[in-house]
Amino acid sequence: MPTTSRNRAGRRVAAVGIALSDCGRVDAATPYTLHAQAARRALADSGLDRSVIDGLASAGLGTLAPAEVAEYLGLRPRWVDSTTVGGATWEVMAAHAADAIAAGHTNAVLLVYGSTARADIRAGRRTSNLSFGARGPLQFEVPYGHTLIAKYAMAARRHMHTYGTTLEQLAEVAVRARANAAHNPEAMFREPITVDEVLDGPMIADPFTKLHCCIRSDGGCAVLLAAEEYVPDTAKAPVWVLGTGEHVSHTTMSEWEDFTVSPAAVSGRLAFERAGVRPEDVDLAEIYDAFTYMTLVTLEDLGFCAKGEGGPFVQEKGRLPVNTDGGGLSACHPGMRGLFLLVEAVRQLRGEAPGLQVRRADGSLPQLAVASGTGGWFCSSGTVVLGRD
Repeated sequence: MPTTSRNRAGRRVAAVGIALSDCGRVDAATPYTLHAQAARRALADSGLDRSVIDGLASAGLGTLAPAEVAEYLGLRPRWVDSTTVGGATWEVMAAHAADAIAAGHTNAVLLVYGSTARADIRAGRRTSNLSFGARGPLQFEVPYGHTLIAKYAMAARRHMHTYGTTLEQLAEVAVRARANAAHNPEAMFREPITVDEVLDGPMIADPFTKLHCCIRSDGGCAVLLAAEEYVPDTAKAPVWVLGTGEHVSHTTMSEWEDFTVSPAAVSGRLAFERAGVRPEDVDLAEIYDAFTYMTLVTLEDLGFCAKGEGGPFVQEKGRLPVNTDGGGLSACHPGMRGLFLLVEAVRQLRGEAPGLQVRRADGSLPQLAVASGTGGWFCSSGTVVLGRD
């Protein structure tokens, strides 16, 4: 049995409730509506009473995210977290919450997110460009026109130059994500695509064409983490938090030592060590995929293949199920998607995936899953290893 939170700090910690809000094209909702919808559904999924929730993790909404969301949901938490590190936020928050629960500082933490990014742009409530401001370190890059996507594109080109990774291999990531989404009734885009269609699409930032990039959607989700003593009263089998890791790498591109190594190389190593498992023990991986290169390099850095071998790895069928819901490339991407990775990982371990359900060679349900989120332009990473008893 892998090492668990009990061995590290006290109580074991489990994901006991998960849910998505309405996702995809949700023109009539507000972000608060999606937060509430996801929270209610996750609580119902857990079978617990709302009174058990004494912790809240929230980010991406308002200037006082946990306070505003708590008030809207009618909660009065005694433990909160608003750590914001981009797409890795939710894995990092899950790590903090699990440690707090294990140590007895809180008993049940609700992680909840909601965004109407797509609807806001269509209604003219925000611009389509991500703006991180031009103060601090970023002021030295902004004059040269570096966009978020350009930073990822440069990193991809470096990997191609160093290791011979091809455009066809990167395109295969998008093709596989769409193939998984085809099985998922909740996915926003389900029509199959080919490598040629990815390569022939409109150029966004060399080498990325449109289909190398994530979609923009509305949506929200929630995960309820709770101490082991609540598990007997839950409606579903628990999925245990076995190990976590987090790492921050850089903000300014000139301070990134190696464009081919993401911070998942550190967060993944820590998560596996703390869980007492190895990458080869894992049955499936949910990886942040705002761009195709993110999937490829994260697989390398988590240890599923050697550095430089990500290209051939993603072309091999059956090696490792990745982004089983279709990922941010096809299923949904309303902003900081990391919490959706945790929801899908729990669904798979429970055997409740609405689309593609992973099975082991003997037909049994998967035992171990990894969720790894990346934030900024490979600025941060959070990795969580989850497992069933």
